[in-house]
Amino acid sequence: MDKQSKIYVAGHRGLVGSAIVRKLNAAGYSKIITRTSKELDLRKQVEVGVFFEEEQPEYVFLAAAKVGGILANSTYPGQFLYDNLMIQTNVIEAARQIEVKKLLFLGSTCIYPKMAPQPLKEEYLLTGELESTNEAYAIAKIAGIKMCNAYNKEYKTNFISVMPTNLYGPNDNFDLQSSHVLPALIRKIHEAKMNNESTVSVWGSGRPLREFLHADDLADACVHLMKHCDAEQVGEFINIGTGKEISIEQLALLLCEVIGYEGKLVFDISKPDGTPRKLTDVSKLHHLGWKHSIELKEGAQDAYSWYLDNVIKS
Repeated sequence: MDKQSKIYVAGHRGLVGSAIVRKLNAAGYSKIITRTSKELDLRKQVEVGVFFEEEQPEYVFLAAAKVGGILANSTYPGQFLYDNLMIQTNVIEAARQIEVKKLLFLGSTCIYPKMAPQPLKEEYLLTGELESTNEAYAIAKIAGIKMCNAYNKEYKTNFISVMPTNLYGPNDNFDLQSSHVLPALIRKIHEAKMNNESTVSVWGSGRPLREFLHADDLADACVHLMKHCDAEQVGEFINIGTGKEISIEQLALLLCEVIGYEGKLVFDISKPDGTPRKLTDVSKLHHLGWKHSIELKEGAQDAYSWYLDNVIKS
């Protein structure tokens, strides 16, 4: 992938896609192709096929997806399954048809069994039952992994699948009805501070352990893999994460410190915890020459600053 390569970033307005575009722009890549969902509905096969024939991208970052937290996944499982299956299937097939040089498909570590051994190694895929609260999304992403792998075998494509851990950063979703835990906590704690509230309610017990990766680190890892690694080196898929974990309670306390909130946390145990622990084994990624550089407190400060500048002031 050189600076003049035609690169299509699907989902360029989202948390992941926007980070990849920022990374590519900063690195001097000048031929980046993007389309909004209004300009191109990735769920429609004919539209996607025509787009690929006309634009002829050489490299594809498939970051487009329907995403959300526990509430959104539990409420709209049909939408999560259908939309994600259609988006990824259409893009992967269109990329095969015009013979793109390389495609990178982004999923999530929610693909792993709920009670898989920790840390999560790539070989644990499909060794147990999925977490019920995000089963539909996980099944779609597993299908994407298998499709890329099957195409590599049958059509000799060079399609890579990467499974990042919990992400956060600029362009995150702060809607309490559909957001993930970190942005949801940023909003809750900020609003409690502004309203002089003495407590903040946190879903669940606070005991589950989670790993968090800044979107800019993910983008850096994706570009590294696209430039330096082929599907044969990566294998069926590869984890992208920090290899470090923190409890939801400790995360909330850290965000209280970043935001400057001095009230108390109240844990609502009537709400689901989700998977008890979800830590990635990133040894394969380290072996391929990449390691994260943004630690959680620094990243949380960046995410909160973006929230203040782009959500509160908008």
